[in-house]
Amino acid sequence: MKVNINVSWQPYIKDEFTKPYFLQLVEFVKTEYQYHTCFPKGTHIFNAFEQCEFDNLKVVIIGQDPYHGAGQANGLCFSVNDGIAHPPSLINIFKELESDLHVPYPKSGNLEPWAKQGVLLLNATLTVRSSAAGSHQNKGWEQFTDTVIKLISEHKKNIVFLLWGNFAKRKATLIEVNNHHILTSGHPSPLSANRGLWFGNKHFSKTNSLLEQAALDKIDWSL
Repeated sequence: MKVNINVSWQPYIKDEFTKPYFLQLVEFVKTEYQYHTCFPKGTHIFNAFEQCEFDNLKVVIIGQDPYHGAGQANGLCFSVNDGIAHPPSLINIFKELESDLHVPYPKSGNLEPWAKQGVLLLNATLTVRSSAAGSHQNKGWEQFTDTVIKLISEHKKNIVFLLWGNFAKRKATLIEVNNHHILTSGHPSPLSANRGLWFGNKHFSKTNSLLEQAALDKIDWSL
């Protein structure tokens, strides 16, 4: 497993790569990719960091696992590769985006343009075995990504954290609330959205308002 991480992140997280838990995680992931079909492809495991520079970071969206269907995962949470059908959660994200900002429903589900503007699309677990949701949980990824969230909290100011669903909301304990903004809602999955816990949260417009208040450039959420 090659750690492809944008050079801007290196001063903050390079120490993690030599810790025993991370070395064990690397061996686990190497073995899984050798003997099983896993996602995303190896060069995209750290894509969230590659596409979003630390210096440009303004927003953090936290997911749980990569998509575990063929061709879907591209290393950015909730995002799929160009030409791939939009999964249910992403459909609901786009419906809320359409309603909130009155932008057209996007054709592509690839969220890379968000990442390049400073949105870290971070899954708590960065790899998964094909057709086996949660298969790479509790192997060390969560320790790594929790550390990333803490380091962002410590070294940045006025980051907008979007915590969607109970799993993401639990990450709030890692964030210094006096220095950052936390917006919470239900998860965009149909189960949560259909119970009225997702639609109408207006997180996209609220995020841009908070960024403007901090004299930061807004995110162009249209794709």
